[in-house]
Amino acid sequence: MDNQERTSQDTRHEAGTEHTRGRYDTIAPLYDLMEWPVEQWLYRSWRRELWKEIEGPEVLEIGVGTGKNIPYYPDDVHVTAIDLSPGMLKRARRVARSHPEKNVTLREMDAQALDLPADTFDDVVATFVFCSVPNPVQGLRETLRVVRPGGRLHLLEHMRATTPWLARFMDVLDNPFHWLTGVHIARETAENVQRAGWTVDDVTALSRADVFRRIEARKPERDPGERKPLESAISNSHQAIHV
Repeated sequence: MDNQERTSQDTRHEAGTEHTRGRYDTIAPLYDLMEWPVEQWLYRSWRRELWKEIEGPEVLEIGVGTGKNIPYYPDDVHVTAIDLSPGMLKRARRVARSHPEKNVTLREMDAQALDLPADTFDDVVATFVFCSVPNPVQGLRETLRVVRPGGRLHLLEHMRATTPWLARFMDVLDNPFHWLTGVHIARETAENVQRAGWTVDDVTALSRADVFRRIEARKPERDPGERKPLESAISNSHQAIHV
């Protein structure tokens, strides 16, 4: 890639980041209300189950948003929770103040360029975040950089369906939906995790057509070439709640 192409790509990424920040700042006052039905029906139980398995002691949450995960943080870990949007962070701070028993540090930060030292965290958590990171592979590479060797990545994500007709429909809607909300609905996040250098240990379907999935990965201790094929990590077992 020559300098002109690199400059053009950097400009597009910067524009995408500003677009995403602007969209989330705009919807921040209504965000919890907009997601209330699906939060009560599905997300809340998935968050609770994920955080039960976080041991830390140093944890990074990417995309803390309005702070929906804060009530589920284990009391014996320290969480550095970041978000791109000042508007979302404002609401997360209110939640953190209402849970003084949680050891959390909130910071405004771009997941694609983490202002954090390498090999710092034991676990990284993100829930429904990498659908909106403009360059998801770069963001996932940054999470890999700041995690200690052997550290874990825990994701809840919605992504492109495995049912062909639904996948095509999501492809058609992806660009207009992103323009309106800052969210992509047709990403292949499990593949992006592997492309970023993580070893994917498990991908569990949480819904019909595999639109919602939980991804578990780890930072290789040694040679990243030892990663197992993604197909061997995919679990076909669904949880009891389906959509």
